Amino acid sequence: MEIGLHSVFYGFNYTLFMKQLSLGPMEKMTKEEIAGLVQQGKMLPLMEEFYTIQGEGFHKGTAAYFVRIGGCDVGCHWCDVKESWDAELHPPTDTAIIVDNATKHSDVIVVTGGEPLTWDMTQLTMGLKEKNVQTHIETSGAYPLTGTWDWICLSPKKIKLPQTEVYKKAHELKMIIYNKSDFDFAEEQASLVGAECILYLQPEWSVRDKVVPLIVEYVMQHPKWKVSLQTHKYLNIP
Repeated sequence: MEIGLHSVFYGFNYTLFMKQLSLGPMEKMTKEEIAGLVQQGKMLPLMEEFYTIQGEGFHKGTAAYFVRIGGCDVGCHWCDVKESWDAELHPPTDTAIIVDNATKHSDVIVVTGGEPLTWDMTQLTMGLKEKNVQTHIETSGAYPLTGTWDWICLSPKKIKLPQTEVYKKAHELKMIIYNKSDFDFAEEQASLVGAECILYLQPEWSVRDKVVPLIVEYVMQHPKWKVSLQTHKYLNIP
């Protein structure tokens, strides 16, 4: 199966990678060999990883270890992690190392991006499940669903709509509200997810003062929806 942007790693900054990361015997690998491991999901472009409190959606308030994978071509203009877009900036990291680091801190692992489904998540989630931890993903659903997930947070974007399978398997639908037209898009997307999927409307952070009153009014008129806030930003944590 072809997953997203694999070809980008055939041109990644190999010199920068070697300066950033010491992999013992892997230091002698060519960039093509590393790209092959990325394509298989045995290595992933790791942007950052951190232990914090989940700030959004159903699991808000829950301690969790976040793994942010680089690479995204969806290109939301209001994305608050644009530095994650270019996978070439983030060193391909052995998936086993990512698993070991994550499971030292928490039994809830949230894989986010970027767009993590750009890459094959099978190896990562296999390793995590072997350690008996909960696997959560935050995704736009723009690429085929890979990996084994206990919780799928789907946040569709108009630029590149989700794959059909992701709609069917999403546990929560998180729609970002930037302006009034986004309510119509939210309803369109809600009609495509399963009956048990929890529906959230979340204000885009930069316009929160303007759109929060609109969201509150909308949810009161359409109570199938719930309000989601980026509580981690209010708490001033990652």
